[in-house]
Amino acid sequence: MRESLIVQTSAGPLQWFEWLRRGLGRFPMAIVQLAMRIAVGSVFLNAGLLKYRSPELTLLLFRDEYKVPFFDPAIMAKIATFNELTFSVLLIAGLATRVATLPFLGMIAVIQTFVYPQAWTEHLLWASILVFLLTRGPGALSLDHLLARRFRGGRSAVAPL
Repeated sequence: MRESLIVQTSAGPLQWFEWLRRGLGRFPMAIVQLAMRIAVGSVFLNAGLLKYRSPELTLLLFRDEYKVPFFDPAIMAKIATFNELTFSVLLIAGLATRVATLPFLGMIAVIQTFVYPQAWTEHLLWASILVFLLTRGPGALSLDHLLARRFRGGRSAVAPL
């Protein structure tokens, strides 16, 4: 082990970079997917908890600041609170992950379009993570993965919900 490290460090910069790239490529994707689920899920969970704890303030925000056209602010406040509390828990747990990403992508699209168009970098970050989870799944460290293995006789699922 020590000899290979010495050989690698004495190699040229391109060989060292290739050795590093291959090593990083072996990092478990399941850990990355878990971190993504926790990161985005916690953002929406915290927003939902704030809305739940202060329903009057939430209604005022939807009525006076957010002003989403075509929808009643009271209904939008309830839908947003429900979505943020429900789907964030599913996302963090990795249960029905792909389905749980869809309401958040819809919310981001509405927020970006009608509420905070200047916050596109933050929305792009959240949407990128959600699209990754939607298209690649929640990973092996998820309830989706455990359930898929259980119902498929121990085989790993290719595309769990």
